[in-house]
Amino acid sequence: MKKKTLGFALGSGGSRGVAHIGFLRAMEEAEIYPDYITGCSMGSVIGSAYASGLTTEKMYKAVRGLRLLDLLAPTGGRGGLFDTKKIRKLLEKYFGDPDFSDLKIPFRCVAVDMITQKVVEFSEGKVLDGVVASSSIPAVFRPTEKDGMRLIDGGILERVPYLPLKDMGADIVVCVDVLGHRSTQEKMPNTFGVLLETIDLMDNYRTARLKEEHADIIDFWIEPELGNMSQYSLKQVEFAYEKGYEIGQEYAKKIKKAIGGRK
Repeated sequence: MKKKTLGFALGSGGSRGVAHIGFLRAMEEAEIYPDYITGCSMGSVIGSAYASGLTTEKMYKAVRGLRLLDLLAPTGGRGGLFDTKKIRKLLEKYFGDPDFSDLKIPFRCVAVDMITQKVVEFSEGKVLDGVVASSSIPAVFRPTEKDGMRLIDGGILERVPYLPLKDMGADIVVCVDVLGHRSTQEKMPNTFGVLLETIDLMDNYRTARLKEEHADIIDFWIEPELGNMSQYSLKQVEFAYEKGYEIGQEYAKKIKKAIGGRK
């Protein structure tokens, strides 16, 4: 009997991504540890921190004390309202500036190159180069310019990066989607709200289509019940953590059974 290898794909979702920390905590309590991790946007932040060895307790403490001002640095130029330098500095504070090869758990993250209009996968070099690029919400944060690419948030094209897990060697693929299927508001939103809902609509359609197309390699698709929590606010991070923890407990036995062994 041989234990199957396990991969976690942690999806994008802004502050809703704090649910990933609760999920990982529940996995730890069930003595379930991933052999591989991938992440997109906030999922890349949590995934890289966990892969570096940062504990779920320290991650949760960090996000509970977080303020928007800790993340936002005005650019004073073109490309976005804010620069990403504060994000990088904050991440360096908690787990340094490692290379991918330094991580305790193999990790990859994804961003989107506006020039080629394709998903870009990061698996070598500086981890934070990939994580920051993966987290650069269009128009909000200035795109990351690297090696001739103009990189933005990976969630634009691949909000839950499960495909790389198979390339890495995962037998069992667990996807944690903290965004889920988002609906439009009953009341007409403001102009910016209409833009965000339009992006959500396109994302809903693309994600559902990709899930169906790759159903044969997805073993678990997990969606914490976060209701209408805004991904752009830090007011409900405790709620997100609790919901991630609850659904992690719910799926722990199923995941443990799936990786238990094979002939």
